[in-house]
Amino acid sequence: MQAVRDLRWLLRGRGFRKLFLVRVGSQLSDGVFHVALASYVLFSPERQTTPEAIAASFTAVLLPFSLLGPFTGVLIDRWSRRQILLWSNLLRAVVMLAIAGLVALDSAGFALFVTALLALSVNRFLLAALSASLPHVVDHDRLVMANSITPTCGTAAYLVGLLAGGAVRETIVLLGGPADVVVLLTASVAYVGAGALAMRMRRGQLGPDFDPARPSVREHVRHIMVGLSDGLRHLRERREAAYGLAVIGSHRFFYALSTVATILLYRSYFNDPSDTDAGFAGLTIAVLVSGAGFVTAALVTPIATERISLQSWVFVLLMVAALVEVVPGALYTEPTLLVAAFVLGLSAQGVKISVDTMVQAAVDDAFRGRAFAIYDVIFNVAFVAAAALGALILPPNGKSYGVLALIAFGYAATAAAYARAHHRPGARGLVSAASTTHT
Repeated sequence: MQAVRDLRWLLRGRGFRKLFLVRVGSQLSDGVFHVALASYVLFSPERQTTPEAIAASFTAVLLPFSLLGPFTGVLIDRWSRRQILLWSNLLRAVVMLAIAGLVALDSAGFALFVTALLALSVNRFLLAALSASLPHVVDHDRLVMANSITPTCGTAAYLVGLLAGGAVRETIVLLGGPADVVVLLTASVAYVGAGALAMRMRRGQLGPDFDPARPSVREHVRHIMVGLSDGLRHLRERREAAYGLAVIGSHRFFYALSTVATILLYRSYFNDPSDTDAGFAGLTIAVLVSGAGFVTAALVTPIATERISLQSWVFVLLMVAALVEVVPGALYTEPTLLVAAFVLGLSAQGVKISVDTMVQAAVDDAFRGRAFAIYDVIFNVAFVAAAALGALILPPNGKSYGVLALIAFGYAATAAAYARAHHRPGARGLVSAASTTHT
């Protein structure tokens, strides 16, 4: 099987293994950090979680980075990407110490939001750099497999981090200590380790490629809108990548709306709102089950795309997501929600793997950092917009048949629009090299 041969080849590549370990280490650290953040902000007994509160939290930590995204793309296309991986992890280690101090002082105000925002923004910067770096250690005809392994194993590492952070938290709770503070200190140590892994690569190994016509960093930052326009113009010329970004934005919107509803369901529908430990435990299980769907996507996407195109696979995944929102999602029981969480996780990661590959294969390396920065802007704005809509239309306990129908319709409409775009005259020539050379 081609997928197995590609996997064996990737794991033999020294450059791939080193980049892979940096992603795994970084995302494991993210999992530990998010245990403390969710525990302190969303599932603290003295705080009431409402759709408005969740929307405000997501807006505070995601929207500001969307404004910085174009700047990060320019920097990713100019700075050593190995150095970005190193210093991003070390910066987050320092930020963890600051957040631990704020939590120790029981501060949930502006200072906590700013430091959490910094940590999450640096994370998006790092992930964009990882995506832009991948083609430097993997042949183009194996990008599908690489995009299956790296983000999905990163997600698996994130889930391990959740389990590790949860275990540390529960242990400290039993001992009567400051659980969230200890978890944050653990995350700080883990980020230092992830930064050290980046040092195993050469400074210039991950690019960016040299472009003699490219202006200096200072000049380009001063004319940032020109650089952004260049990136958008390049994407318009690479319509396969542009279609992929449109799909990921729409998918992310409806996935985020489902996520907000799930948080509320575990906080106030499946459990007594005063029993925050039960709600946190239930949501943790749902996240792990969804993560299992992510891992499954890494296994089935390369196999599926040996038989059908990336575009057809995206269509299938969107339609499956639409179906599972209705059956079994509309039953509103914990077991059926877990089934839906698994399938939606598989769909989300399968779409992401496919779109990552389209963008990497279709976009020139000199523009790849900007393309993935725009990708991240779309990712974050879609999530914030969905959270804002959820604040308006979701009840406090998260149960709404109307919202389920809206999400299902949204997935199906996205699939139909994407299929129609690829059946327009001339669309057949838009299929990227990545969707043909790996078969």
